Amino acid sequence: MLLLDAAARLFYAQGVGATGIDAITAEAGVAKKSLYNNFSSKAELVAAYLEARHSEWLGLYRRRLETAKTPRERVLAVFDAYMDHANFAYRDGFRGCGLLNAAAELPAGAAGRAAVRKHKEEVEELLAGHVAELLPGDERAAGLARHLAFLLEGAMARAGLEGDDQRLKDGRTIAARLLEGL
Repeated sequence: MLLLDAAARLFYAQGVGATGIDAITAEAGVAKKSLYNNFSSKAELVAAYLEARHSEWLGLYRRRLETAKTPRERVLAVFDAYMDHANFAYRDGFRGCGLLNAAAELPAGAAGRAAVRKHKEEVEELLAGHVAELLPGDERAAGLARHLAFLLEGAMARAGLEGDDQRLKDGRTIAARLLEGL
C-alpha cells in the first residue's frame, strides 16, 4: 500500500514524531483524505508500520531458517536476519532497529511500545527454542538464550549508531564462539 510504504520510509528516516501526515501523503502522492480513508489516525498508521516491520523481520528470519540445518545454525540465523535488516537498501541509510527507534519516541504505556516489546520477546523465544534444541534438558539454556538476546540487541544498537552491519557481524562471531564452547 502506497501510504504505509511512504510512512515506513519516513518514520524510519525521520522518526515517528517528526513525520507529519502532510509529509506522508506527499511522499505517497495521494490526498490527505486517502490516508483517513485507510487509517483512522496517525496512531493507527504507526501501529500498522510496527506490524509491517515485525512481519518484515520474520520474513528475513524464515528465509535464513530455511538453510539452517542444526540448532547452532538456527541460533545464528537470528543474527543473520538482523544483518539482512541492516543491509537493506535504506534510502537515507541504516539507523538501527526501526521498531526500537519508534518505541523510543512513544510514551510509556503506549500500545506501540507493547508491540515492540512483544516483537523482542518473540525474538528471544526463538533463540530460546533453538538453544533448548542445542542443550536439551540443560538448565543453562534459558540463561544462554537471554544472554544471546542481549548480545543481539546490543550489537543492533551499535550497528544503528555506526550505520553499518559490522557490530552485528561481531555479535554473530561472539555468539558462534559461545555456542562452540558448549
